[in-house]
Parts: sequence; C-alpha cells; structure tokens
Amino acid sequence: MRFLARLALAASLTTMLGAFAAHAQSFPDAQRGEIEKIVREYLIKHPEVLQEAMAELEKKQAADEALKNQAAVKNNADIIFNSPRQVVTGNPQGDVTFVEFFDYNCGYCKRAMSDMVELMKSDPKLKVVLKEFPVLGPSSVEAARVAVAVRMQDKPGKKYMDFHQKLLTGRGQVDKARALAVAKEVGLDMARIERDLASDEVKQTLEESLSLAEKLGLNGTPSYVIGSNVVVGAVGLDKLKENINAARCGKTTTC
Repeated sequence: MRFLARLALAASLTTMLGAFAAHAQSFPDAQRGEIEKIVREYLIKHPEVLQEAMAELEKKQAADEALKNQAAVKNNADIIFNSPRQVVTGNPQGDVTFVEFFDYNCGYCKRAMSDMVELMKSDPKLKVVLKEFPVLGPSSVEAARVAVAVRMQDKPGKKYMDFHQKLLTGRGQVDKARALAVAKEVGLDMARIERDLASDEVKQTLEESLSLAEKLGLNGTPSYVIGSNVVVGAVGLDKLKENINAARCGKTTTC
C-alpha cells in the first residue's frame, strides 16, 4: 500500500509540475527559469515537504477506502450478516457481528483461526459468521464445496466447527479427499454429503460468497467485516478486538 501511495504521489506531483510548466510558459524565459530554480531549491532544502505530502496522501486514501467499504457494507448488509447460506457461531443474538471470509488452503487463515476461537471464548456478546471464499485454486473450491455440504447437514453447527477447525489445523494441501476424510472423522453422514455436493445449494452458496467479496473489494484471505468496517488480512487478535470495540461503541454508550 505504501508503494502504491508513493506511485500515486509521484503521479500527482508529475501532474502538478506539468500544469505548472504549462502555465509558466506565459512567463518570460528569465522569470520562468528563476521560478523553477526557486521551487527546485526549496524542495531540495525541505524534502520533509514531500514526506508530509506522502503522509497526507496515505491518510486521505485510507479515509476514502474506509468510506467506500462502509458504503459497500451498508448496501449489502442483509446478505453479509443474515444470509441463510452461512455458518453462524458464537452468540447468534450478539450485539456485534464478526464475519470472516476464509480459504482452507490459506496459511494466514490457519494462524488466524486461533484469534477467532479466542474472541468467541472471551466475548460472549460476539456473533461470528463464516463464509467460504475459495480463492487459492481448484483444491480450495473442492474443500469449500464439501464444507457447504457439511453446513447443510449440520444446522446447529457443532460438527461443522469440528470439521472447520480440523481442516484448518491439518497439514498439507486441502482438497476434496482431505475434506471428505475430515467430514467422516467428525461423524457426518457421508452418503448425504455426496448427495448434497451435487445440489444447487452448494453452487449458489459459493457464488453468493464470491459475488459478495467482489462487491466489498476483497482480494485475499482472511478478510473480515466487523460492524461497518472491512478489515483485510491476518491483522492479529489486538487489531480484531479494536475493531469489535469500535463497532460496539457505535451501538452502546459504554464499552
């Protein structure tokens, strides 16, 4: 992001200097040369001006992105927080909803799972929503399809969570065979799993998640929606708590 911000700043400076150069053509040559010299010498003597401009640009970009994300969350709130095609755990009646988009082959998701488990243990008012977001290739899509079939069979979600945690904590590539093995291990009806894999519900669930991720501008995993904020990446437990507290403060007078 910093690199992109620098590119944007360079582009802005180029545009500004280009406009200045075009305007300066109206000055006599001697005067134009003097102005250019003054500007150049000032920037050389005060390079911190560029750093300040860079910092302001980054702040503006972050604020613009936050506003864009909040608008996307608002416009898609029902499907983000209340879709019947998602897994709900934690406290279903919680005052803050924590939505995670994940991929079973994402190493960062594996490490971030412990953060989610800790949040559920320490925050009894937290509603947790899980959405499959298989972006790391065909194996991830296969595993996500099995996960949807598991969810269809296990409405209370206990066996799904056993399945989810075992699959994320396992070693090696996660694919259909591995996902089916874990589904069997946690005691699911494997004949029904195979039937459900061929259902429209599996296809529609993944299409819904992928479409929603696109609308939210998500391009990697894990990604979160917490309250009205979009959080991208394995940011760690403290940052997740910070966003949860911010969402809670927006709803209550005490935090």
